[in-house]
Amino acid sequence: MTGPSATLTAFMAKEMRHILRDRKTLLVLLLLPLAMVVLFGFALRSDVNEVRVIFVDPSPDDATLALRGRFAGNGRFRVVGVTPTVAGVEARFRRGEADIAVVLDPGFADRLADGSPARVLVIGDASDPNTGRTMQAYSRAVIAGYQAELAGRSGVRIETRTRMRFNPGLESVNLFVPGLIALVLTLVTALMTAISLSQEKERGTLEVLLVSPLRPWQIIVGKVLPYLVLAFANVVTALLSARLIFGVPLRGSLALLLAASVLYAVVGLALGVLIAAVTTSQRAAMIGAMAGTMLPNMLLSGMIFPLASLPGWMQPLTLVVPARWFIVISRGIMLKGVGLEYLWRPVAVLLVMLAVLLTAAIRSFKPRLA
Repeated sequence: MTGPSATLTAFMAKEMRHILRDRKTLLVLLLLPLAMVVLFGFALRSDVNEVRVIFVDPSPDDATLALRGRFAGNGRFRVVGVTPTVAGVEARFRRGEADIAVVLDPGFADRLADGSPARVLVIGDASDPNTGRTMQAYSRAVIAGYQAELAGRSGVRIETRTRMRFNPGLESVNLFVPGLIALVLTLVTALMTAISLSQEKERGTLEVLLVSPLRPWQIIVGKVLPYLVLAFANVVTALLSARLIFGVPLRGSLALLLAASVLYAVVGLALGVLIAAVTTSQRAAMIGAMAGTMLPNMLLSGMIFPLASLPGWMQPLTLVVPARWFIVISRGIMLKGVGLEYLWRPVAVLLVMLAVLLTAAIRSFKPRLA
């Protein structure tokens, strides 16, 4: 075989040998499709499980206990509290401890007995409008089932009203914009940093740093600081666009949101440095960054699909996804108007992640320079 065909064959053989030599890249290429199928198969679900419900029952009686039992035995609900007044329900919503509140009328059983309408108010957290609609439908179905159970008693009426908190218009853009900020920050920080540093390694330009007095952490800071500045500019642009174009509210502190965005960006930068340090080529770094950041951000962070829809064995995986915690912070500030007193836990998780990733990145990066 001669001519262009021989040249093409030799080129393809060379490329195949290059792929086979890079075992880490080959392993990722073989396992990535399987991981995508598994993640998409389990995450692409619109149903919601483990809906956390709190009951406001001012005068418990047989009827209210029976209705609470219907919710508890439904399989989709988990009763997280019973209180005689609505005081404290708002705080539990803001802390993310409850998804819906079922408020019952005083004298619920007496009203059912004398034919008066027994009223039930279902209050839902609509910061995720799709999940809010689903939870509302589930709640109505349970209440309707209970009313059907009492249908043999003449004059039984249960009036169900619903109210949505934090996003009463059920605007989907209010769900996606905080998640898109996390996605943009991931692209600019983790992905771009991993590609940039791995490119420097392939070119051999990092060897120049060996003759300088710079320490590994100083080298890392010098490489990633421009991306941090770019990430901060992107956050400001995204927030302005969300407010001016889509009308997304910002009910909380802008300074706190910007500080949290910087923290999340630094976590992404540390992750990008770690990926670049443990990979052997720019191609491997790109694939590793995509697999380690983009897929988890879309499927395991709650950005698009509710975390409650994931099976139980996948729930722990979401705990190590930084975007999950940043989305809790951004939605809490933008939609619920909460402050650090409600968001200190996700902030603390991001700080721990930052410490772990920075330590691992510096330790992995130092031998590369040596």
